[in-house]
Order: sequence, then structure tokens, then C-alpha cells
Amino acid sequence: MDWFIEYYNGSALMIKVRRKIFEHKGLQHIQIFDTVNFGKMLVLDGKIQLTERDEAFYHEMLVHPAMFMHEDPSKVLIIGGGDGGAVREILKHDPDEVVMVEIDRNVIEACRKYIGVDRGALDDERVSIINEDGVEFVRSAKEHFDVVVVDGTDPNPISQSLISKEFYSCCGKISDYFVTQSQSPFIQREYFEAILRNATFKERRIYIGFVPTYPMGLWSYLIGSNKRRIELDLEKIRDRFRERKVDTVYYTPEIHIAAFALPKWLEDVVKVLQGRE
Repeated sequence: MDWFIEYYNGSALMIKVRRKIFEHKGLQHIQIFDTVNFGKMLVLDGKIQLTERDEAFYHEMLVHPAMFMHEDPSKVLIIGGGDGGAVREILKHDPDEVVMVEIDRNVIEACRKYIGVDRGALDDERVSIINEDGVEFVRSAKEHFDVVVVDGTDPNPISQSLISKEFYSCCGKISDYFVTQSQSPFIQREYFEAILRNATFKERRIYIGFVPTYPMGLWSYLIGSNKRRIELDLEKIRDRFRERKVDTVYYTPEIHIAAFALPKWLEDVVKVLQGRE
């Protein structure tokens, strides 16, 4: 047995692994491990993307708040998300069409073969997979999406453009609701602040969740819209949750509402950044 160690800003997470299942160096450095306590684990460029044990904590909180805010999310776009977890959660809302734009086809193939968190979602006839740069896709997109979900990696040479003002502006034009993961505001403040500065939607909110194998466990998400109100109506969310009969591990309507209540220190950070605009 050995240890996988992910380092971030003077700290680290250590996870005991039984063996390395898969490795490929191409557009990204892809590694898949069998861990002792967390099941299979996907790592891209040295950063943990998911483990089987807690991936639902992340994927459910990334997807369901925006999907439940929309009265009829029938057409959804995912940028990134090659592991298929976000597609899996979106399909629980029974949309008519899901388009996934993932730049690295090797991630899709490796996850399908060695992890399978999509549970067949990537093979659903309603899902279209396009291997293309996400910025290029939204820049030229003529169609409208009810929800756009960005399931990207930590900003790196491949994904840096997914936190640009141009990207967010393009997404705002083609969607009712937009949502992205926005890193750890506690240990990755630089990334978090860059996303908040650049995502200049007419309405936007930060919400948070707990993902044990992400940096320090505290994870954040940004939801925005240029066309819709970001409403926190518990009864409306409860009704839609019951009507759609969505089965979850982490997400509940009550968690949905509570996630938007930020700790005082984070609320202050958000207020300061909003004041700069």
C-alpha cells in the first residue's frame, strides 16, 4: 500500500491507496486509484476530482439547486463533467436533452471503464457528448439552455478560460440559470475571488457544501442569472422535489436553503468583492 498526497497552499490531504488502476498522460495527467477508505478515486494533474464515497456530496450540490429553481429544466448544458456524475444527477429531473461539452475524451473513456459513477447516464439517448473547448462552444452557441452547469477542474492551463469574464458573459446569454463550482474560499481564496470577480451576472449568489476529499472540506458554488430571480422558496423547492421524485444522498430541500447562509467571514469576503465591481 502507498499514500496519495494532494498539496495546497502549505497543507495537504493524504489518502491511502491499494493500487493505481489507470494512468494516462495526454491533454491532462489522468490517474485512477483504488483507495482503502474512499473507493475509486479520480485525479487530474495531481488534484482529486472525485472519490466514490463522497462524489454525490459534490455532484448533487452542483446540480440540484439550479435545477430545482427552474420550473421546467428540459434542456441542460454541462461544460466539463467528463466523469458523468453531473449528467447522472441532471437526468433525475427527466430533461428532454442534455449536452455535455468535455474537452478531454480520455477522461470520459477512463471514467466509463474504471469508475462508472455515471451509472449509465453517459449512454442515455438524451445525452449528447461533444469533445470541444467549452469557451469555444458557448461563444458560438445559438441555442438556449434552461440551465448551464460548469463542472470544471481547479484552474489550470486547460481550464483557466472557464473562469474568464468572456466565458461567463457567453453563458449568461444562453441560459436561464448558470451554476459553477467556485473552489474553496478558505484555502483557495485566489481562485474563489477570481471567479466571483469575473462572474458578473445581474443576479448571483454563493452557496456552500461539504466535500471531505476536497481542500479542507468546505466547497463553494456560484449560481447566477441575467434573466431570472434567484429565489430561496423552501415550499416551492419541496413541491418540486416531491413531484420529480429525485433520489439523493446529500441534497435535501432544507440543505438547499441552508447552503445559501454563509459564515460571517465568507459573507464579508463576498461583500467586499461585490463592492469592487
